[in-house]
Amino acid sequence: MAQSPRPGAEDDIQDLLRVAHAAAVLAHSPYSKIQVGAALVSTSGEIFTGCNVENASFGLTICAERAAVAKAVSAGVTSFRAIAIASSQPHPLMPCGACRQVLREFASDLVIHVQGKQGPRVDTTLAELLPRSFGPSDLG
Repeated sequence: MAQSPRPGAEDDIQDLLRVAHAAAVLAHSPYSKIQVGAALVSTSGEIFTGCNVENASFGLTICAERAAVAKAVSAGVTSFRAIAIASSQPHPLMPCGACRQVLREFASDLVIHVQGKQGPRVDTTLAELLPRSFGPSDLG
């Protein structure tokens, strides 16, 4: 677990993306051949990484974003402010619907930075990707 001073500043975003790209290299992706890494930043600045872990039974595949969330939660951390997602594709790959919903459980205002192997970065928020979302407050 590394520390991130302040995601949002350009140097911090670039550092976070480097961590996500390094996590992508660890992916187990024998079927899609697409490596994805995530670097999830807690509100206290801790960084949790994850990579995609594919399975021959495709529905059991774990995305990088959810792997990072699971790592953080298993360490007792449940509050996040940013995530960087990097892939081996030339273009940015946005989080899937399942990942968006899992991230929403812990941070409705999450800042998201997405980058492919080359080319531009996409900066967005979870609220933009999952408008009018269902969350914990809807249950009580």
